[in-house]
Amino acid sequence: MGMVGQAEMPTSLVELSIACRNLINADILSKSDPQVIVFIRNDWQERYYELGRTEMIADNLNPDFVKRFQLSYSFECVQRLKFEVWDIDPKIKIGSLEIYDTKNDFLGQYETTLAEIVAHQGRQLIAPLTGVKGRKNCGQIVLLVEEVAECKHLIRMSYRASSLKRTRFWSRLDPFLVFSRANEDSTWTVVHKTECLHKNFRNNKEWQPIVLKSRTLCNGDYDRAIRIQVFDDRFSGQHKLIGDCFTSLSNIVKGPGPNNVYDVINRKRSQKSSSYRNSGRIVLTSIAVEEEYSFLDYIRSGTQLHFAVAVDFTASNGDPRDPNSLHYFDIHGKPNCYEMALKAVGDIIAVYNRNGVYPAYGFGAKIPPINTVSHQFPINGNLTQPYCSGIDEILRHYRTTLSAVTLYGPTNFAPVINNTAAIARQYQSGHNYFVLLIITDGIISDIHATKSAIIAAASLPLSIIIIGVGNADFDAMDELDGDDVRVNVDGRYAERDIVQFVPINRFLTRSGPSIRSKADLAREVLYEIPEQLTGYMKSKGFRPNRTNNDQ
Repeated sequence: MGMVGQAEMPTSLVELSIACRNLINADILSKSDPQVIVFIRNDWQERYYELGRTEMIADNLNPDFVKRFQLSYSFECVQRLKFEVWDIDPKIKIGSLEIYDTKNDFLGQYETTLAEIVAHQGRQLIAPLTGVKGRKNCGQIVLLVEEVAECKHLIRMSYRASSLKRTRFWSRLDPFLVFSRANEDSTWTVVHKTECLHKNFRNNKEWQPIVLKSRTLCNGDYDRAIRIQVFDDRFSGQHKLIGDCFTSLSNIVKGPGPNNVYDVINRKRSQKSSSYRNSGRIVLTSIAVEEEYSFLDYIRSGTQLHFAVAVDFTASNGDPRDPNSLHYFDIHGKPNCYEMALKAVGDIIAVYNRNGVYPAYGFGAKIPPINTVSHQFPINGNLTQPYCSGIDEILRHYRTTLSAVTLYGPTNFAPVINNTAAIARQYQSGHNYFVLLIITDGIISDIHATKSAIIAAASLPLSIIIIGVGNADFDAMDELDGDDVRVNVDGRYAERDIVQFVPINRFLTRSGPSIRSKADLAREVLYEIPEQLTGYMKSKGFRPNRTNNDQ
């Protein structure tokens, strides 16, 4: 068996937690705002690929990041990891414009393997950061991995403040909570931070409801110690500890009552004064434990995945007779960028598309015989039956269409999104989920209409994957991919993130136009679909049903 095959058989699923200590201060009037970018490279791969990013923590040289990363740990393989720490300058708002400082400062990096972290004797691997010119001491990175438990409980709980004491008598109190779980080596790992109760804070005010997987809160161990710290927010980032208390999930699930009213104790004040009692209390006001259903739970119970394809036939791709065109029509059958994308992605989704039939459209071309511009036309020429049996048939019709139409424009996404959404709107029973694949050179014309279409589609059983080909400016695609900021238009926001953007050039070989690793491309293309599907199902209250039938 080859190395790729071995990598598909993980020894276990592990969760990686990250913290940093004594980072370089790259700011003048405040402290660094650190974020860690995590890269991974398996031993059969040529280079590192981004696994993900932590949140940015403002004004903090000793950050404990809440975001965690799950990896499939394979004993047989060398899984290389690289951690880059950056000072991210927050966006500046001037009127309605949000401006980012693009000159983020590099604070150091560390390279290791997942096996080294897993095998580290002290549980937590503390290693020096390096790579900043002229700096010998860049601080440390703290890494910890723990095997993920199988527990599928989702915890919803709410807390309110009760008589919390101010840390400075002349200023207001802006409290927030930090939840940490105990590790086997007596250290703590931060798992959640609440919002800060600013401005109009009054005692007995409640924080926003907390929703956490039990795997995150305590790794499924109901008796594991949980520490709740109460901080007073400081603009400088040097948040003042009001006090802390300890509990466990087995105690929390007993519900509101005396067992879940906690004295917030400041240990330093307690040691200094015999009359000290507490710095206030926090009170559990609600708790609910729900079963957390996975993507596979829905698929195994009969939920059908349906895929549709839309191909960009606009003139910005270049004349098909030009070898530099993204639609270059090679008479010897050598695939162009669109054909490579269709074939590679098609081979991936064929596993999940049980009936093997795909509606396939083109957009942005003049269509014979009267040469009118169409923003959605079936590439098989059949207006009533736009379906193709498999990706090979799509590729055949693509070539036929390419020789028959006139590439034109503009590049409008809204029509194909609205069409797929209209179909998805008819199947909202939880038995069907739709995925629209848009393959484009990225120069989008109807960004406002497209955002509106995405917002309307976000409440439907639909995800959109945009495959970018060529070297165009893909900034507009980042606006549609709502990983960090939900898509919004005129004050209306998408209910959930349904768009994933993937530039295919990232997966092409250097020696020639071919896909370097279909496994990497598959991971990137389908990465967000499971969470988007389960997010939709949960929002509608659909549970996996073993008696589901095709609808």
